[in-house]
Amino acid sequence: MTKVLYTGSFDPITRGHMDIINQASQLFDEVVVAILINPNKKDGFFTMEERLNIMKKIYEDYDNVKIICEEKAAVDVAEIMECSAIIRGLRGLSDFDYEIGLANINKQISNNKVNTICLFADNKYQFISSSMVKEVFRLGKDISLYVDDIVKEEMKEKVKVKEYGNKNIR
Repeated sequence: MTKVLYTGSFDPITRGHMDIINQASQLFDEVVVAILINPNKKDGFFTMEERLNIMKKIYEDYDNVKIICEEKAAVDVAEIMECSAIIRGLRGLSDFDYEIGLANINKQISNNKVNTICLFADNKYQFISSSMVKEVFRLGKDISLYVDDIVKEEMKEKVKVKEYGNKNIR
């Protein structure tokens, strides 16, 4: 059985992320999607638990996609979950340079046990980032093209609860 790991902060999960997960789920026997903490991002829109719940709803009908949360390095999660590779999504050449370095480091620190496989999101999703989705959302614009309806509704609900003051959420 070929098991792979796909990691990210997924705050929120975008259609680009989902495209990579869908591709991986068609190529491999099992895809473990790990929500990781990104130390470079201070405040998340969603808590880890909220992200986990959202993603479990989205992927409840997928038999070969497992959603988890972890506070470890991706390569450590891959080894613990017995994944033979880490999936990385690429949007363009700028991502490629970064991913080469990360792939080499992951291979070294795993003693050559964990490889990296890069997949490209569909053209219509390559410009989407979680940061962009949050910015568009905070501006009160429609985010339906960028996220699943479950994500959109959860974001709207979160704003109601937090009362960001943005009265023009669509």
